[in-house]
Amino acid sequence: MAEVLVYVDHVDGAVRKPTLELLTLARRIGEPVAVSLGAGAEATAAALAEHGAVKVLTADAPEFADYLVVPKVDALQAAYESVSAAGSPAAVLVPSSAEGKEIAARLAVRIGSGIITDAIDLEAGDEGPVATQSVFAAAFTTKSRVSKGTPVITVKPNSAPVEAAPAAGAVEALSVSFSEKATGTKVVARTPRESTGRPELTEATIVVSGGRGVGSAESFSVIESLADSLGAAVGASRAAVDAGWYPHSSQVGQTGKSVSPQLYIASGISGAIQHRAGMQTSKTIVAVNKDAEAPIFDMVDYGVVGDLFEVVPQLTEEIKSRKG
Repeated sequence: MAEVLVYVDHVDGAVRKPTLELLTLARRIGEPVAVSLGAGAEATAAALAEHGAVKVLTADAPEFADYLVVPKVDALQAAYESVSAAGSPAAVLVPSSAEGKEIAARLAVRIGSGIITDAIDLEAGDEGPVATQSVFAAAFTTKSRVSKGTPVITVKPNSAPVEAAPAAGAVEALSVSFSEKATGTKVVARTPRESTGRPELTEATIVVSGGRGVGSAESFSVIESLADSLGAAVGASRAAVDAGWYPHSSQVGQTGKSVSPQLYIASGISGAIQHRAGMQTSKTIVAVNKDAEAPIFDMVDYGVVGDLFEVVPQLTEEIKSRKG
């Protein structure tokens, strides 16, 4: 069976959930070979092996932390060439983050391959992996495959379950020669993001979002309380962000972040196409809006016509009482 390269997204050895999802998808089309880079790369091996990695290629060097993107592309290219020595890999899978998509695009150019971004599913095909995408502001679902070279595919978080499938996970050192361009853009400072204690928005299995109907920054506490009762991330529409009620880092939509949780709760959001484009691949969608004609009701699984300041607190209390 052909090998499938999986780029590992981790923080000091702690593997992030989207990578474990990629391993599930990789097993559908071949044998996963994980590529783990930077500080703590070897510490990722146990988790990767537990979720199906037959091999873990690791490399650590100052360049991965001190410079942007290109050193990682150099390493992923080295992994591709190493695997290709025994036969071309079935695909290269990368998490669909902003950095992941840049890494994937640069790699595809270097190896002369086609690329598919923001896939939401992956399956084996007679002529190579077939990816499912939600396109044109989530108005259509398409299936496509790369017709030239080794497919390079980025996959959105929450597109597949995390499934344990213990494998060998043999650790091998990856030899990397950095290109001249690797040190072209240097990281000069880092500022840790203040933790809210909530899940990362793009990776959360539940997202609770508020829009123009919330009315003010102070009123977002209603949205936060519901999110905290569910262990969810908090999102916001562009209208709420533009009004200064919530930070842009929490904006969901075409000009914000794209999410695909198991449950998406939209309160006070009309459902403009720009917002729908960022959340329409959610598995279950619930909307609370006092306007019965709001466009968002055209796409929901469950809709509540009512004042969010009456509905949401009752929902929060009911959840708390059931959990208690």
